[in-house]
Amino acid sequence: MSVIVNNVTKIYGQQNALDAVSFVVDPGHIVGFLGPNGAGKSTMMKIITCFIPQSSGSVSVCGYDVIEQPIDVKKQVGYLPEHNPLYVDMYVKEYLQFVGGIYHVKNIKERVKEMIDIVGLGIEQNKKIGALSKGYRQRVGLAQAMIHDPKVLILDEPTTGLDPNQLEEIRALIKNIGKEKTIMLSTHIMQEVEAICDKTIIINHGKIVANESTKNLKSNSSKNIVLTVEFDKTVALKEIQAIDGVLQVKKKPDAEIWLIEITSDAVRNHIFQFAMNKEVVVLSLQKENESLESIFKKLTTN
Repeated sequence: MSVIVNNVTKIYGQQNALDAVSFVVDPGHIVGFLGPNGAGKSTMMKIITCFIPQSSGSVSVCGYDVIEQPIDVKKQVGYLPEHNPLYVDMYVKEYLQFVGGIYHVKNIKERVKEMIDIVGLGIEQNKKIGALSKGYRQRVGLAQAMIHDPKVLILDEPTTGLDPNQLEEIRALIKNIGKEKTIMLSTHIMQEVEAICDKTIIINHGKIVANESTKNLKSNSSKNIVLTVEFDKTVALKEIQAIDGVLQVKKKPDAEIWLIEITSDAVRNHIFQFAMNKEVVVLSLQKENESLESIFKKLTTN
């Protein structure tokens, strides 16, 4: 396993920032680590990267304990914190060589060139970091996090403040990097998680409230099934509500498209039978998964 967190608690004074947190991040996966502000996300990431110690419990990265073997852990981890701490008066190449030197990277000039190519900094490589846009500064941050070729990347809010074009570019970059490395990604952007994360972990008030594959989290979030059904003719709401097994019905503003909540898949047949009896055609019928955003709200409120 790349990252194993076992029963970790972190106490600040009288407050439990983390309360008996346990999870595993498997090699080669991109994991979305979600939670409201103050839920404990950054605290957990700082523990994994050896910036702060846990109060109790254990954390290991690639088999190394964060308390007993912090130097070995740091060799395996690349970290991009929420507030990207760059030396803005240094040139891109100069900064990456500086960071590579701290890690004793061999053939540093070749490695810097390789990282510039990987993160797409070619046209900006001869500029000072202070002259770069937010998107390119994030690329520099990713490059410094990977300069020593770590097995695990910890990315805390890597797309905060980026415009839509920059968002798309950084997401594509992270997804591409995730083919070879294990990535733990903290973000508030649900679409980002749906687009690139294999697994989703949600934390609230220092406790894990969800921990499974993103696909399963969405499909298993509700006991009932919601269908989007389009008819070719006008149908009365009361008539649809009267179908056996239908719980709730809501009409979309466009055409004859309905959101129909049903108790089981068997109700689909009842809908088709209803359409035949009313001499209307079902143009489309598809199952709707609950959005990750609504699941997040449900798990992190109250």
